[in-house]
Amino acid sequence: MVLSGAGDALGYKNGNWEFCHSGEAIHAELEAMGGLQKVKVNMANWPVSDDTVMHLATAEALVTRKTGDELYLEIAKHYKACMRDMDGRAPGLTCMGSVHMLKPLRPNGFRIPFNERGGGCGAAMRAMCIGLLYSKPEELDKLIEVSVESGRMTHNHPTGYLGAVAAALFTAYSIQKKPVKSWGKGLMDTLPEVLNYIKKVGVDVEENRKHWGYFSDRWTEYLEERRISDGDTEPQFPEDYGVKARDAFYKSCSFSGWGGSSGHDAPMIAYDAILSYDGTWEDLCSRSMFHSGDSDSTGVIAGACYGAMFGFEGVPLGNYEKLEYRERLENLAKELYTMSHPEDPSVELPDNDDESHGPAQEDDTCQKQLTDEEIENAIEHCPPVPDDSVTELNATEPNDGTIKSSVSTGMSNAETEGTGERL
Repeated sequence: MVLSGAGDALGYKNGNWEFCHSGEAIHAELEAMGGLQKVKVNMANWPVSDDTVMHLATAEALVTRKTGDELYLEIAKHYKACMRDMDGRAPGLTCMGSVHMLKPLRPNGFRIPFNERGGGCGAAMRAMCIGLLYSKPEELDKLIEVSVESGRMTHNHPTGYLGAVAAALFTAYSIQKKPVKSWGKGLMDTLPEVLNYIKKVGVDVEENRKHWGYFSDRWTEYLEERRISDGDTEPQFPEDYGVKARDAFYKSCSFSGWGGSSGHDAPMIAYDAILSYDGTWEDLCSRSMFHSGDSDSTGVIAGACYGAMFGFEGVPLGNYEKLEYRERLENLAKELYTMSHPEDPSVELPDNDDESHGPAQEDDTCQKQLTDEEIENAIEHCPPVPDDSVTELNATEPNDGTIKSSVSTGMSNAETEGTGERL
């Protein structure tokens, strides 16, 4: 939980790196800072983005121990509440617009209409905690169910919510110590079960059938590219797979030219980084968080998987010691562990009355239903991001690698070129 937040904050860098379209420029700036070892993540200069705020909302709903529709209404309630904590965090318009439609006080109020442009990465970036809770192989059905239903509360499109399934599944695989080279095949083997769940629930079945192929086709191509379709062979990478080559490959995997901004390629880039890195946190960050694409959304997934596999091993203390919402993330992690491992009495639960949950909960906003007027006001005060329409990114003027922060929003000079909610 903590390293997912660190991966988010590092990839986001107050908007400057998420919206810079040159990995080489990011690495040059990092080198000028003295390298990753010198980076001191903190709320002022390295805040978490919308990714972690929504990830926290998912986890806070899960630890209520509710199930079925009661859980989904609880998740919807937390998603609405967390919109009040989006100032300066560059939330995507698909997430904000969809959250506005949620009605947690009504039966089925967690459902929104099918969205043919709902394939962005917003569902994937907040689903890792689902894999922490349902981390055992025999709990795959629950992982699928909660990933799908939480994902399509904002991204009711298979490319979008299947990203949530992938992020949760890879986190569970990390806990299981499953060989990384087999994760991709595991995902492909899981997709038919997800479709069976969609059919069983009977919501938007035909629309899902029609749009199902994009996610599975892109992942099939990726696994063939890496020669790991069977889950047994060792992955193959180009001899030259440096920063520039990775930028080009990530872009080629994307829907519209911005790697990691969609549900299929956010977990794909995180997975590619875990497959190819040299085993160190620094190299994982280089590959998953410091690139030309949607770097916080790929970093939040990769960071979660690293933490699930290795804890804080090899991670500079400064990268997470002063992380925004660190204590809140730690407390949720303890609660999730206790729920998923009831046989282990060693974890001490946090006091439910403590104040470690940070500004977003000081007035108990996550425990009450927001009115439409309140949510509209919260959305109105969020930093503006471009419309998440289906647009070819390379049709716009490319970023020249110059990283300039916007005083008003904390976003970079690339903000007019794209947003994390591409489809």
